[in-house]
Amino acid sequence: MKWVIALLFMTVTTWIGLEWSHKFNQRPMHIRQLKNALQILEAEMLYSQLPLQDAFREIAKQMPAPTNLLFSFLSTEMEKQTGDFNRLWELAVQRLMQQAALAYNDQEILLQFGRTIGQHNFEQQQKHIQLALSHLDRELEEATHQQHKYGKIAKSLGFLSGLFIVIVFI
Repeated sequence: MKWVIALLFMTVTTWIGLEWSHKFNQRPMHIRQLKNALQILEAEMLYSQLPLQDAFREIAKQMPAPTNLLFSFLSTEMEKQTGDFNRLWELAVQRLMQQAALAYNDQEILLQFGRTIGQHNFEQQQKHIQLALSHLDRELEEATHQQHKYGKIAKSLGFLSGLFIVIVFI
């Protein structure tokens, strides 16, 4: 019976370590998706001159999950209401944060960008998009560094902590 419990405990701690490592691996990918989405938004706004709702719908079609959730939510909610866009953007970012492996800094970049979207002429809007992209570049570099630094450690730590606790109690 002890061995079954020990094996179960080691399995759980190893799984926790793998999940933790998975978050480190997912964050750079999700930041790249956000960057691609903002680049598509820039093209849709500047060259196609689509209204925001239509641009969001187009981006949602082109992007994989979880990034498409942000833009599909915005598109459908803009159809339903004509209320405060800033509040709608904040809700969409909150929903994205629940699904994506993004950090607090990533959220702040998106929220800051959301305060400016649709508020300026095309040239100013392009500058705001470029600013958000440069901030995301910085976060991508940090996320990649963390992935390399902590990804393997998280996997090993899950297994080794389980092994240590099992050895101590057996």
